[in-house]
This record gives sequence, C-alpha cells and structure tokens, in this order.
Amino acid sequence: MPAEIRKTLLHIEDTLIEGGKVAETPLRMIAAIAVIRNPWAGKGFVEDLRPEILDCAPGLGALLTKMILEAAGGGDRVEGYGKSAIVGLNGEVEHASALIHTLRFGNHYREAVGAKSYLAFCNTRGPANAPLYIPLMDKNDGGRRSHYLTMQLSVADAPAADEIVIALGASIGGRPHHRIGDRYQDLKEMGGDVDNPASV
Repeated sequence: MPAEIRKTLLHIEDTLIEGGKVAETPLRMIAAIAVIRNPWAGKGFVEDLRPEILDCAPGLGALLTKMILEAAGGGDRVEGYGKSAIVGLNGEVEHASALIHTLRFGNHYREAVGAKSYLAFCNTRGPANAPLYIPLMDKNDGGRRSHYLTMQLSVADAPAADEIVIALGASIGGRPHHRIGDRYQDLKEMGGDVDNPASV
C-alpha cells in the first residue's frame, strides 16, 4: 500500500544579506516535505522492512522530487541537495532510515537533477515540532565547501508518535561570501592525493 500522506509542505528561503553584507547572488534553499503515517506503526518489532519500503519509497521520492523541481524551475537549477527524515516517538530510527536510504527513493532526485555525488542525509527521532535538519552538498562535487549547507526548520504538528516526516532539500547557489576554500586545496597542502580524497 502506498504511503498514507497526511500533508505536504514546501519551504523556500532566500538569504539576501549575510554577515551584514549584501549577497551578490542570493542563496535560495528549498525543502519539500511529506508527513506520512509510519507504515510499521503498531506492528511491534518488524524483522523485514522491505515490503513497506517497496510500497512507500518510490512514490515519496517521485512526489518530493516533483515539488523541488517545480519550486526550483528545473533540475538544472539545483546545485546542492540532500534528504532527511524524522520518525515519531513510537517508531524506530530504522523506520526513518528505511524510507530515505533506498535507491528507490533517492534515484528519482539524483536522476532529475543530473547528480553525481551521494545525497547528504540526516535521520532522527523526535516529537512534533522537532527540528528537521537537511544537510546539503554540491550535487556533482563533494569537495566544494561553498555548498556545505544545512537547512533547519520544523513542522508544528509533526511527526505525531505514529508518523514520519520525509524531506528533500535543494539549494540554488552556495553560501554567500564563502571564503574557506575547498577540500582539494587542503589535500594539496597536506600532501594528499587529490584524485583519492580519502588518502588524508
């Protein structure tokens, strides 16, 4: 059975001034959110989560991706991206993880924006109005620090104890006035292999 969606939300924020200085290019961040009934609610400890993952994740990925693309004006406009989930207090963190850590969810977004890097993520448990953190990174370059961003917001009435909040995030642009370089500069200075960033 597809996800039982109670409501969806679209959050858009534009940063025009940062550090007291006007941003030459404003940063736009977008979050597409669905509040769903936890498909494992009331079932006790479920050993095999796969049936519900297959039922729910693809539709959620498609829906939230569509919301992001419409708000951004197309996949080519998205520069940074990420995903997040909060499970309500009667659920397991594994339930939040299950629905976002499957290619059946994330690949809708990756393919729509032409991404090469992995989707940054956060999965937590909390009550209604718990902070929803959506970490973002450049969709094609994991070492581009200008696009290391985190959206923070909350849904006043979600998640209920038997719900999950599922979200995708996007940025158009990076941090205004970014000036900390990138990982490749550090790798060169520290004698690491730029082609193998895990070497340092």
